[in-house]
Amino acid sequence: MNKAEFINRFQHARQVSLEADYPLTRKGRDAAVLIPMLDYDDGLHVILTERAHHLRHHAGQISFPGGGYEPQDASLTDTALREAFEEVGLPPSHVQVIGALPDYRTISGYHIKPVVGFVQPGFEYRIDPNEVASVFDVPLSHLMDKKNHLIHHMTRNQKQFPIYFIPWQERMIWGATAAILRNLAHHLG
Repeated sequence: MNKAEFINRFQHARQVSLEADYPLTRKGRDAAVLIPMLDYDDGLHVILTERAHHLRHHAGQISFPGGGYEPQDASLTDTALREAFEEVGLPPSHVQVIGALPDYRTISGYHIKPVVGFVQPGFEYRIDPNEVASVFDVPLSHLMDKKNHLIHHMTRNQKQFPIYFIPWQERMIWGATAAILRNLAHHLG
C-alpha cells in the first residue's frame, strides 16, 4: 500500500468495529501516541520504539512514540508530536498529521489518542536513552495482515480480556500497541 492508497482508505466514512479496550471505572490519564509512517519504494513502514529496559513500567516493550498529556500541550496531537521529538528526535515539522484513530483505554489507566502521520525524510534519529532503547520500522503490510496477529485471553475480576500480539523478526509487539495496530487494520479494512 502506498501513501495515496492509505489516505484514501483511512479517510472513509463507514463504521468500523474496534478491539475491546480496558473498561476504566474512571477517566484515565490523557495520553497520545504517534503512528509515524515512512513512505518507502517497497510500501509504507511504521516507526516503533523499544522502551528503555531500566524503566519501572513497560520496560523493554515495543511501543509507538508517545506519552502523557502535559499542560503546555495545545492538544493531544501536540502531545504525540512533542513526545516523538523528545523520544526519537522526530521534528514536528517533519510530520504530516492526517487524522487519528478512536481513543484506546489501557489497564494501566491511560486514555490514549492514536495520531496518524506521515514522516518526511531527512531527519536523523536522536534517541533519548532515558526512555528508548532502540527505534526501528516494520512494513505496514506485515502489521495489517491479520494472519500475523495472535490473541491471548486473560481473566481479571472474573472477566476475560484479550491481549494482542504481533511478532516481527526477533521482537514481539503486544498489548496496547498491537491493539491499536489491529484497530488500524480494521479501519483500513
